Parts: sequence; structure tokens; C-alpha cells
Amino acid sequence: MVFLDYVRITKQERSRIVVAGSAKAGERAHLRSLGLSTDDLNRPFIGVVNSYNEMHPGHVHLNELAEHVKHGVYQAGAVPFQFQTIAICDGITQGHLGMKYVLPSRDWIADSIELTAEAQQLDGLVFLASCDKIEPAMLMAMARLNLPSLLVTGGPMLPGRFAGDSVAISDMREAVGRWRKGELTDDEVLELECSVCAGPGSCAMAGTANTMAAAAEALGVTLPGCAASHAVAASKKRLAKESGAAVVQLVRENRRPKDYLTRESFLNAIAVCSAMGGSTNAMLHLPAIAGEMGISIRPADFDAVSRTIPHLVSLKPSGPHTLLDLEEAGGVGALIQRLLPLIHGEAETALGVSLADAATSAPLRDASVIRPLDDPVHPHGSYAVLYGSLAPDGCCVKQTGVAESMQQHSGPARVFDSEEAAEEAIYDGLVQPGDVVVICYEGPKGGPGMREMLGATAALMGMGLGTSTVIVTDGRFSGATRGPCIGHVAPEAAVGGPLALVRNGDRINVDIPARSIELAVDPTELEERRSALILLEKPASGVLWRYRELVGSVAEGAPLRGRNG
Repeated sequence: MVFLDYVRITKQERSRIVVAGSAKAGERAHLRSLGLSTDDLNRPFIGVVNSYNEMHPGHVHLNELAEHVKHGVYQAGAVPFQFQTIAICDGITQGHLGMKYVLPSRDWIADSIELTAEAQQLDGLVFLASCDKIEPAMLMAMARLNLPSLLVTGGPMLPGRFAGDSVAISDMREAVGRWRKGELTDDEVLELECSVCAGPGSCAMAGTANTMAAAAEALGVTLPGCAASHAVAASKKRLAKESGAAVVQLVRENRRPKDYLTRESFLNAIAVCSAMGGSTNAMLHLPAIAGEMGISIRPADFDAVSRTIPHLVSLKPSGPHTLLDLEEAGGVGALIQRLLPLIHGEAETALGVSLADAATSAPLRDASVIRPLDDPVHPHGSYAVLYGSLAPDGCCVKQTGVAESMQQHSGPARVFDSEEAAEEAIYDGLVQPGDVVVICYEGPKGGPGMREMLGATAALMGMGLGTSTVIVTDGRFSGATRGPCIGHVAPEAAVGGPLALVRNGDRINVDIPARSIELAVDPTELEERRSALILLEKPASGVLWRYRELVGSVAEGAPLRGRNG
């Protein structure tokens, strides 16, 4: 055997630059130290991107799934190389300074994957993630790297049980307010605390994790059925193994995300999120993922889709159903089948079939969970984008979670400069029915980090104010949020947006059907306030300082400026 012939040189496999030729003997020696044989060196190299984390219920089981992925890769004739990235649990970071770091982690995760995949010249990637910022971060990396890839979502956790009902984490957070009002005893709230999260997986509701998992299946970057397959299910293990094998085939076909992801693909993802009453965080993430491919997705696209796509699945926290109910009813594939007359069913998936064909294997078992088009939960989808003097560049609300009586509201402002101050005021009874709670300086730059306002919204619902009081903020909301909660106000207060000019007692008029949000203050008065305005700049160092300096508008998905040159 000639020394130069140890490794075959092929056109489609990037890893040949690492191992092919006499000059790469040192690189091969390092790989042989890992146990690789000459035969292994002639196989494609597949990165298995794992976000396992011992302090994260959505990710604590991913090492086991990674083993199944690696088995699939090796059996299909390639070599798997697992590497790690971080995962922060939104649920554990709620209501304190830790939440400032969650959205910035999205970009750090994407960057860390790019660094590893490019430095080591991997041929393809299988991504493993379950939760809020990690799934979109991996999809951003997938789009940016444009390598043959699939995402394996870790799956929802089983629903908890309390007092004979299925429960999710949103029930726990609202129970605190009920306990403060004397509606739950100490023993009852402890029982709920110990039962609401039944094991590993993403929270059993239409939170950001499951919203983005459904979006990924609609984009065609997961295998069919992956989104609703539960964390503890044998089907999830099979999907992991099959995904590993499938990526090897994608490498051989040189099939990459830019070959099939189009603007229509992203509109399909919005439609599925809208039909399941999905989290408004999708309005941050889908534009950022599309932006990595040079595709423009803006808030107006979410509004336009939601006007034509009905709400068909009423999931917790706004409805009665859990993700287990959705899976047993046929999963995201069955929901896509329902939507086919209204979406781009011809859009291709990673496997080269149309989205319509990919969804045909899903059985449609329960029309009470996945409603037909002519009998929807609501005639419109999840997202409404409001514009007006308070939000010239727009703001958003999950309209499917808002009571009919609160679709239009006018009330006096109660202004706070942080979530903690607003939450304390709500629990102390200082917020009255009819008020508009305004939380400023919680946007991407103002936070910095754009925290979720789940503490304030849970307090609002738990204290019985969810059908009489509105929250408006330049921060964002968890998928666990329900009620009249308006976020993503742009421009944000920290850059001098109108939100920074609001004072206690100002009247704010909200009209969700008319897509309007107005600050009813004379323009002359506002100009006087602006001339005297001193913007609040919250302390920031390290990661948060860099994030504040680089982050763009929430209306564009809060991208980091300069990302693509």
C-alpha cells in the first residue's frame, strides 16, 4: 500500500482536508489515538452536537439519545464525533438576573457550533436539543454552516397530575398567586410542586421549546414525528438512530439546508406555530434563523399568517391539552395535514420529499384535539402584531391566549423599570383592575438580555387580574404566558423608544383586532418629556456588555450586528 493511498480523496467530504495525503499524517495520528482505524479514516465524519446538562430537565436525557444517534451514524458507514455546547434552563432562570443571560446564550451556542464544525471540517451534523434558546441556536448554526444536517428534538416531558387533572409548569407558577389569595393550602401547593414536572423533557405545553420543535418539523429539518415524540418514549430513541443514519445519506447526496429551505418553508413554520397557539418567542427565533440564510422574515409575516391560519390545537397554558394529547392525536404531522389547503405543502424537506408527503404517515386520531378547519378553536392564529404611537416598529401578543373581554382595553399606566418591581407591586395589591402595567428597560439592550416576564405575568393571573389588566413591555414572554401580555415593543426604551416616555396615569389604548396600541398623550407633551429624558442604563459587564453593544432590534429577531460582515 502506498503511503498516500491510506485515505481516499472525495469531492463532497470536507473532512478529507483533515486526513487525506502524506502531509496529514500528524492529523491522522491524533485521530488514531482515539481508536480510529484506516477504514474509519475513509468514512465521512459526522458531528453529533449534544447540549446535555445535568441542571436542565429538558436536556438531562440527551446523552442516551446521543448514543442512539451515534449508532445510526456508524451503522450507515460514517464516524460520529460527539461534542458539547451549553444549555440554560429558562424555568430555573425565571424572575431573577439569571434570565438576562438566556437570550444571549442563543448566539453563543450558534457560534460555538460554528467554531467546532469549521475548525474540525466535519462533513455533516446531527443536533440534539430540547429547549427554548438551544433549539433555535442550533437551527441558526444549521442555516449558517449549510452542512448536511438534521435536528433531533429531545421531546416533551410527560404531563404531571394534580387533583385528577393534567398539569404543566404554568399551573405551578399561577398557583403561587392562588396560594397568596388563600385558594390553595400549603400542602396543596407543595403537592403540585412535587408533581407538576413528571420527568425529563421540555415542559408539557405550548412553550417556546415545543413551539420551536414543531417549527423545526414544519421546516423539514427533523424526521417526521420528532416534535411530539416524548422524551421517555422508545419512538424518540428510534428517531435518534434513524436521524444519524439519514444524515450520512444526506452527506453522500451533498444535500444541504440551502437546497430546500425557502421563504415558503419559514411561512409554513409560522403557520404551524400559529395553529398550535405557539409562543411569541417564535417571533424572535424564526427571523434570526431565516436571517442566517439571507431570507427576510419580519413581524408583519407572523401577523399576515395568523390572519389566515385558524387556531386548531388548544394547548396549555391557554387551553386544556398537553403535548401528550397532541402526540396521541397524530402529532405535528397530523396538524400539518389539516393545514395543507392553506400552506405551501410542496415545500421540500431535508429528505427530499415534500412537506405534504412527509406528513401523510401521521394518523389523524382525535378531532377534538386537532380541530378541523371548519371548526377551529379560534378563527385566527396565535400572533397579532400591534402598531401605534407606543410601538412605531410594532409589538406582539399571543391573541389566542387573551380573553374576548380584553381584546380591547383602555386604562391608566402603572410604570416600572424592571420585572421585579412590577411583580412585587402586583402581589402587594398596588395594581388595580383596569390598569396597564408598563415594564420598561427590559429589551435586548435595556435588560440587557431581554428577559421573559413570566414572574409578572404569573403574578397577574394568580392574583385574578388576567381578565382586567394588561402588561406592556419591551421584554418578552414565556410560552407559559397567557392573558393580555404585550411584548417586544420596538423601538425599546433603552434606545429612546416611546415606552421610555410613559408616566404613571397616562392612558394607553389597546385594540388587538385593529392591531393598534396608542399612548394617549398630547404630542407636544411627549416632546417636552423627550427633551428632558435621561435614559436608564442598567449595569452590564462581560457577556452582557458585549451583547448590549452588538444586539439589533427585536423587530428583526434581535440579531447580533456584523454577524455576516
